Amino acid sequence: MINCRKISKGHAQGEVIVTKDSISFLGGVDPKTGVIIDSQHELYGKKISGKILVIPSGKGSTVGSYVIFQMAKNKTAPTAIISLKAEPIIATGAIMAEIPMVDQPDADILNILKEGDIVEVNADSGIIKIN
Repeated sequence: MINCRKISKGHAQGEVIVTKDSISFLGGVDPKTGVIIDSQHELYGKKISGKILVIPSGKGSTVGSYVIFQMAKNKTAPTAIISLKAEPIIATGAIMAEIPMVDQPDADILNILKEGDIVEVNADSGIIKIN
């Protein structure tokens, strides 16, 4: 189990998709499909919908919060978000969209977790459990 800080309440379990690149939801993710459209991003062409998104942090415009909210409405959003360091754009989007989000894990998750691993995120308790 990995301890972390709660950003947005909730609980989710699923397959992870991991990147060492910061992500911008505005212009970086297609809210209609949940696919990364930033051709310079490590996850270019991959779908983050229904996955536990593991990122170092977010970046970009504050409109990114609304992109995350729109993704939730479109059912193309990540199931949960784990960030090394939450920043206001993604944190606000996760809260508005009611997506569980945690940050400040007490382990090196970017090197521990691999794409396809199954994890449980309990933001309410501040725990990430690798299954």
